[in-house]
Amino acid sequence: MTSPTIQPKSDFLRTIVGRGYMHQCTDIEALDGVMAQGKPVPAYIGFDATADSLHVGSLVQIMMLRQLQKTGHKPVVLMGGGTSKIGDPSFRDEARKLLSDEDIQRNLDGIKRVFGKYLTFGDGPTDAVMVNNADWLDKLEYIPFLRDYGRHFSINRMLSFESVKIRLDREQSLSFLEFNYMILQAYDFVELWRRGGVQLQMGGSDQWGNIVNGIELGRRVEDASLFGLTSPLITTASGAKMGKTANGAVWLNDDRLSPYDFWQFWRNTEDADVGRFLRLFTELPLDEIARLEALEGAEINEAKKVLAFEATKLCHGADAANEAAETARRTFEEGATAEGLPTVEIPQAQLAAGLPAYEALRIAGLAASNGEARRLIKGGGARLNDAVISDENAVLSPADLADGVLKLSAGKKRHTLLKPV
Repeated sequence: MTSPTIQPKSDFLRTIVGRGYMHQCTDIEALDGVMAQGKPVPAYIGFDATADSLHVGSLVQIMMLRQLQKTGHKPVVLMGGGTSKIGDPSFRDEARKLLSDEDIQRNLDGIKRVFGKYLTFGDGPTDAVMVNNADWLDKLEYIPFLRDYGRHFSINRMLSFESVKIRLDREQSLSFLEFNYMILQAYDFVELWRRGGVQLQMGGSDQWGNIVNGIELGRRVEDASLFGLTSPLITTASGAKMGKTANGAVWLNDDRLSPYDFWQFWRNTEDADVGRFLRLFTELPLDEIARLEALEGAEINEAKKVLAFEATKLCHGADAANEAAETARRTFEEGATAEGLPTVEIPQAQLAAGLPAYEALRIAGLAASNGEARRLIKGGGARLNDAVISDENAVLSPADLADGVLKLSAGKKRHTLLKPV
């Protein structure tokens, strides 16, 4: 079913519906009844270890687990140590690169750091737990697994799933390895039900088919009453995919993206997205969000600063959020070469030999290529130490250093320091 019209009784679903996390739910009235019984309900979301950090594209799911815990239920974070060896084919144009066991373990270690910021882990009834599906998938025996579980899956139905149809319609290869992914994900749900009484799987809207598979498998092999709930695909008002910028992904670990750059990402939110993002990515009360999203003209920038602060506080802590806000204030309002800006180190010899300004902009991450940097200079959008760079062939030297760094800017909002070492 689609987004519900009922008024949920449970705190969890009231929050999920009221703040815009809901896209589809398999049986919302029955799920609402379970969630309203007054005892913790375990629910999970799976995360594959395809990188050593999650990014903003996963933040809706992380916030759903946080809301689950805040409303008295038990979050289960399922790490895909097993399924990462295959790779989810959902809405992919091509097969994912196969990862080694060492790659997967390194990625798992990095991802675990993210969840400690948003969830409370422990042994209590509502404390979050983290499990790894490699614990059971690595031990499966192929023939017994096919006999006991493979017989419950219809190839005809699996071929009808949108994620599979897209690949086939484009005549792009879909390997048998990838095709097994949805069976293994369905089995995860059954295994979590057996091990911890997990009744609800959540995920993005692209996981709907996989989630329904797990619910049906649980009913067939365990007579279990399981539920699925998905969140909408988050795009910006202009239609761009959430979490991607010209400089790449907006990572949630500070060793991949500085708190300042994270703050800036939210500060640059489009006007039309401010209210929606405040509901999804902060914990401000809904009436305060309504006040902020009603601001117009230049005042909407104050709402964006609130969004940036609150989102950064959740991810990196209040100190980092305050420091990022102050760095931005000094940079934009005072024109200062502020400490705390993203810094890229370059060899002193490179600057001493003469560094073309366009190349410096590329190195600083303010342009994807030298050609893009030249166009930025031609358009008057490039600055060195807050002065416009007017010559696309300008060469930087140690004489251009200010307090030992070069402050490079693209437009009014993106700044990076180049520091010779």
